[in-house]
Amino acid sequence: MIVTLTANPSLDRTILLEYPLEPGAVQTAASQREDAGGKGINVARVVAAAGVESTAVLPLAQDDPFDAVLRRTGVPARRVVVGGRARSNVTITDPAGITTKLNLPGATLASDEAAAVVDAVVSASEGARWLALAGSLPPGVGDAFYVEVIRAVRAAHGDAAPRVAVDTSGPALRAVVDHATPDLIKPNDEELAELAGVDLADGDLVDAVITIARRIVPSKVRAALITLGPAGAVLVDADGAWVGTPPRIRVASTVGAGDSSLAGFLLAETEGAPPDERLRQAIRYGAAAASLPGTQAPRPADLPRGDGRIARLA
Repeated sequence: MIVTLTANPSLDRTILLEYPLEPGAVQTAASQREDAGGKGINVARVVAAAGVESTAVLPLAQDDPFDAVLRRTGVPARRVVVGGRARSNVTITDPAGITTKLNLPGATLASDEAAAVVDAVVSASEGARWLALAGSLPPGVGDAFYVEVIRAVRAAHGDAAPRVAVDTSGPALRAVVDHATPDLIKPNDEELAELAGVDLADGDLVDAVITIARRIVPSKVRAALITLGPAGAVLVDADGAWVGTPPRIRVASTVGAGDSSLAGFLLAETEGAPPDERLRQAIRYGAAAASLPGTQAPRPADLPRGDGRIARLA
């Protein structure tokens, strides 16, 4: 089983334009859709679509319209009752796949609500293989909230605790790397550069991210999956580094592609796949998500037929 936590869920509204976005202009949309979003929920949807047991933990008010959209996904969820409502995110995509996002702040979690979320994750994680902590943190919790969750899960379950994957950024990612020793982090190249305090504008991108990752793997993080957008992804663990390029696709929306990459990696790992195949599946799932409109969860049938190239570098 794979358990996810989405501490800051969002109702994702995706608007598809017939022509490129023109700031200040009035434009007619070709279509729109609504999806239950937030990184952890996106991961859980992909996992469930692959036929693997999953549970999505999230804070959610009883009267929140988000719940109706979430129920339509069919993803098993453990809802922690809170007072505030889930935020809304608006994504505008043009015919070329260029995406503009407007992310609203989430509802503030009171201290007792945050504690209830931690308790729910601890309970849901019993017997799980992976726990994925994914997405931004809501107002009301500190930067170390994911650290608190990881410590609580490991204290409760000991040697039987699930492996922990973290997909976040900024101070929350820094806190996890410095204080929690996760089994996997999944930043993109910009988030990794921010973590290291460096500029990746010049030089070879793959070499640069591997150099940064080696500073924290395996001493602070057991493995790092770094997504590079259309350039593919890199995996670094204690045994080596691998780089992969994606198959050719027609991009519809890049929203949720990184979440699908994480889900693909976790699915491959649960099947006992070696590192190169975990990276391959991460890239294939990310490419599949990018080829679908909105924040859709790719199914195995949506995976591109072609494979990109995987190479071991170290």
